[in-house]
Amino acid sequence: MSWMDRFRRAPKMSRPARDGFRTGSTRVRAADSMDLEHLQTWTAERRGVEGFVEPRTAVSDVTLLLVAHDGEWTRRRVPSVKWAHDFCNRNQIPSYDAAVVGIPQRMRDYNRRKKLMGDA
Repeated sequence: MSWMDRFRRAPKMSRPARDGFRTGSTRVRAADSMDLEHLQTWTAERRGVEGFVEPRTAVSDVTLLLVAHDGEWTRRRVPSVKWAHDFCNRNQIPSYDAAVVGIPQRMRDYNRRKKLMGDA
């Protein structure tokens, strides 16, 4: 970088396209009642469930990952981080921030077992 480069203007950037087809941008789907019903039913049918609250990303909204004692898991969108922790508290499920603690090893082991058995 030369000394004069510091005074040059940055190239003009065009505004993002308004159509998602051309830019590849997606819209994040919000949680709906079917997601919430699934979480409730899944929790009631399994034992040793723990909740891992995953933060919003560029691709998905806030999600709640539920992992059972054997590593079986489900993930659904939820309205907010607070809602996810409140859901876990109401159902007497320990909840953690997935960005801090990560996901449990038993979930990875479960996925590996399923893959070896031929289930996708």
